[in-house]
Amino acid sequence: MHVNETCKAVCDEKVFEPRDAKFVNRRIQQNFYLNWLVDGLPAGQPYKDPNTDTEFYMPGFALGTTESEQPHLNNHYDIIIDYHEVRRNQYRVVGIVVEPYSFGESKRTGSGDDHTADCGNPDVPMVLDENGQSHVTWTYSVYWRPSPTSFATRWDKYLHVYDPKIHWFSLINSAVIVMFLIGMVSTILIRTLRKDIKRYNRLDHLGLDDLGGGDSVEDGVVEDSGWKLVHGDVFRAPKHSLALSVLVGNGAQLFMMTGFTIAFAVVGFLSPSNRGSLATVMILLYTFFGFIGGYVSSRVYKSFNGSKWKQLFVFTPSAVPAIVFAIFFLLNLFVWARQSSGAVPFTTMLVIIGIWFVITLPLSVAGSWLGFKQPQKEAPVRTNQIPRQIPPASGYLRPFPSIFLVGLLPFGAIFVELYFIMNSLWSHRIYYMFGFLFLSFGLLIVTSAAVTILMIYFVLCAENYHWQWRAFASSGASAVYVFAYSLLYWARMLKFSSFTGGLLYMGYSLLISFLWFVMTGTIGFFATWLFVHRIYSSLKVD
Repeated sequence: MHVNETCKAVCDEKVFEPRDAKFVNRRIQQNFYLNWLVDGLPAGQPYKDPNTDTEFYMPGFALGTTESEQPHLNNHYDIIIDYHEVRRNQYRVVGIVVEPYSFGESKRTGSGDDHTADCGNPDVPMVLDENGQSHVTWTYSVYWRPSPTSFATRWDKYLHVYDPKIHWFSLINSAVIVMFLIGMVSTILIRTLRKDIKRYNRLDHLGLDDLGGGDSVEDGVVEDSGWKLVHGDVFRAPKHSLALSVLVGNGAQLFMMTGFTIAFAVVGFLSPSNRGSLATVMILLYTFFGFIGGYVSSRVYKSFNGSKWKQLFVFTPSAVPAIVFAIFFLLNLFVWARQSSGAVPFTTMLVIIGIWFVITLPLSVAGSWLGFKQPQKEAPVRTNQIPRQIPPASGYLRPFPSIFLVGLLPFGAIFVELYFIMNSLWSHRIYYMFGFLFLSFGLLIVTSAAVTILMIYFVLCAENYHWQWRAFASSGASAVYVFAYSLLYWARMLKFSSFTGGLLYMGYSLLISFLWFVMTGTIGFFATWLFVHRIYSSLKVD
């Protein structure tokens, strides 16, 4: 501590065979970076944001450089350590900067515990020969630099908000869209529906049940009376109600996990200084919210008058996790085959399975049992014994056009934040803008709910009472745009050197999109559930 070192050898000379030299040269040409940790801080390089003139440290440093299409290996590192003196002869590390260089003709001059080295000629770069052996000596120098930065604020240099104006513009744009949607939904609820309900109740009071008759035409009901006509079928159980209940339960579990994780990050419980804390908290929250998933799926399934309770108890905690684990396990097999250090150990997978079996499964079953034991809430209107015939839909009310149209707006509320998140994953940047993420998540919820309610209202007016799956799929359709955006990001921003890299990116993008579909679909489903129950509970139907 606090001792400068100049031109020291890291280890003995390393011999690169042609095959190894070719491998390293390709990585240099692909702009690979090295990442070190010193006292919990990432070693990086100083940068200055041209937009805000803010200086900060970007984690990582280049493996090498390329000049005239010739790769040069960085084999010397000037390590600059910023320290803060807490009290006399007591110091804390508050910053790490690494400046890499390519020095040819380097060699170690000491032996044993003597790491003295000759750093060679800085004018001659280190070039790996792809046709013969290359001898490389890694050297370093250490310089201690006093800093006024305290230990409590040492991460401030690494946490930088990129393009804050773009963030605010995106949030304002999304907020305007949300206000527009809320205005449309409010118009429907306050004006159209209230007027409809008054007319319907007045007609029922007069004993006019035939809404297609002349009196109703004179009263102006025919124009917007479609949603009332399906009151006897709107609460009919959908097809595959068990699958829908399982997905909605898992979506509620994912929603709670996401909301609490973002909330903890906003208040500062999840700091980048605590490596792995975000993933750990997400896994723990998902595990303990298994009770919520089981309870919600049970309540929804009971409202559908379902009878396959044993299957519900089994599928709710296992269906979605099984899909996620299967995809993850298959992708990890390819990483194992490449002998990568990024492969998840088999023992870690066994631990995850054990956590699911010991905690998630019992909690989910307990939640399902509690939901099953509670009394069923009666529907506002009775369901007819004979299903009503549904007229053919036209234009944007057909399933696929309506679903993809609804999914576009929620994606528009978060796609800018999605860009910054992907940049942090693939461009050596630390993401900590959880305040923006929290606001974007709120806009996503409101947008998904409002636009789904709007579409389902039009669907009901078209006398189509199959709204449950339509609401779930419409709100969840934003996942299709998330996956498409990940492919566009791959095409424009990334280059993978192997089939495995591309497969991993595609697989994890598909996995995230699937979970996104389940979560956002649940948001739209419950928003529409409340909307449908609200409007039909206001009717006076015999």
